[in-house]
Amino acid sequence: MANIKSAIKRIDVTERQTLNNKSKKSEIKTLIKKFDLALEGNNVEEAKETLKLIDKKLKRASLANVIHPNAASRKISQLQKRLNEAEAA
Repeated sequence: MANIKSAIKRIDVTERQTLNNKSKKSEIKTLIKKFDLALEGNNVEEAKETLKLIDKKLKRASLANVIHPNAASRKISQLQKRLNEAEAA
């Protein structure tokens, strides 16, 4: 355990940030599962709406350095590709 006051504060801040980051990542994962269920149920309209929300959340998370911007972009691209394939079918 740290003895220096500033180090103790940094530990507290890091714990808070870790909880916030976990919360944001968990929310995104839940939305992706909802997107998957909508595609499995051939509910393309619900999947489109969910994808818009996922896009917004991923971009915001990447701006806050919760996830890497390229990872967010890649995930959006993968989901959009799956949605396009479902629409075509």
